Amino acid sequence: MSRDVILAIDEGTTNSKAVLVSLSGEIIASGTAPVPIQHPQSGWVQQDALSIWTATQDAISECLDQAPDASVLALGISNQRESILIWDRKSGAPLGPVLTWQCRRTSAICADLKAAGHETEVIARTGLPLDPLFPPTKIAWLLEHHAAGIEDICIGTVDSWLIWQFSGGRVHATDRSNAARTQLYNLALGKWDDGLCNLFGVNPASLPEVRDSAHVFGETRDVGVLPEGIPISSAIGDSHAALFGHGAFEHGDGKVTFGTGSSIMTTIPEFVLPPKGLTTTIAWSLDGQATYALEGNILVSASVFPWAAKILGLENVDELLNLAQTVESANGVCLVPAHVGLGAPHWDAQARALISGLSFVSEPAHIARAAADSMAHQVADIFDVILEAGKNVGRLFVDGGPSENGFLMQLVADLISHPVTPCKNSETSAVGAAYLAGLATGFWPDLHALRSLMSHDQPIEVGITNRERKELRAEWRDAIARTTLRL
Repeated sequence: MSRDVILAIDEGTTNSKAVLVSLSGEIIASGTAPVPIQHPQSGWVQQDALSIWTATQDAISECLDQAPDASVLALGISNQRESILIWDRKSGAPLGPVLTWQCRRTSAICADLKAAGHETEVIARTGLPLDPLFPPTKIAWLLEHHAAGIEDICIGTVDSWLIWQFSGGRVHATDRSNAARTQLYNLALGKWDDGLCNLFGVNPASLPEVRDSAHVFGETRDVGVLPEGIPISSAIGDSHAALFGHGAFEHGDGKVTFGTGSSIMTTIPEFVLPPKGLTTTIAWSLDGQATYALEGNILVSASVFPWAAKILGLENVDELLNLAQTVESANGVCLVPAHVGLGAPHWDAQARALISGLSFVSEPAHIARAAADSMAHQVADIFDVILEAGKNVGRLFVDGGPSENGFLMQLVADLISHPVTPCKNSETSAVGAAYLAGLATGFWPDLHALRSLMSHDQPIEVGITNRERKELRAEWRDAIARTTLRL
């Protein structure tokens, strides 16, 4: 007897994952395959579009082999954001590499556009600053270097490329969350912006059709690892998918995803100009109605832990965090992990890491504690900006590897002065895409049905006084000021 399931793809920067989600919301099988990354020059980061497609198929094959009795009713896609590619609409052949979100090759173009005074208007229309992170300058670079003589071009983020492949080249489409990250989509008007397309030299006819995040984009065609006719019924950026997978359906709900860096996102009811240092985006859209979000991105989060362990002569991160817990506080020591500059809300590329507040009573445990504190302080920096902008924050979910450490999550709750709720499911992006695909096809009838599937641990409550928090935050702000000081 077969089991009805949703197949969800989580196509990340370093690997492709595939999971099967049952009617009860349980992941019954999973598969993964690596995606190669190329660094042809310093600051250039790219991938091969066909390798992404091959890795996706390999992950699906591994996943389906684990559940031979599964009957796939729909397919959902979660994808790395801001990475962009172009391909020949007639042949389907990629034209040049996929320029990933990490690629900085268009830094000079962005600087010129800023100097020409375009950034204020770009932010007003898209909620995003001029930065090579975002695709339009990368699109211009690809068109200049790889599109000579090609008349009919498709431009798309990775979800669009996968939809094209799954549909056998019949559908060129994206969802509103991914469109919102292209910096060509007018969030207030809900459409591709002709003025921005003109600014960046992009033909709007080459861009994908924009649909809801839960939408039947097409059906599988000529995909060897899948049967014909499976509905391709969701697409959403990975961070947005995680937010949806948590069930952050009420305005003000948010999540923090911890990893190498960290992403903080909270939902808002309508498009607003982002507070300084943050961005505004579309979280997802259902039935033609967009849910918006404020977002802040931290550049160095958990990645500071192995570095701190090394300089303290410790074997691993576990030893670092165990040492950090042997003291009640960092005793005035602060570690600002600006190893590659500071991200949101400071956005100072020239800032560099420092350890401040050292004295003769400082011990290795205090430095270890300062490293642990730094992850929470950076979240608090973004959280404070959201609150100062007058935005309410409801439930705040946490995911990613560090969210499994109760000590670290207690620090986060304490320094933002707000409870945090860990998720029991580590694949929130894939699950979010699966939930959206199930909504589009009636596998689950509504959001109420999805709420009953979601599994979270008990909230971690605030454990320090407001006075204690203010003292710790004042020490941190002083350290940040020293980090950004120019002599």
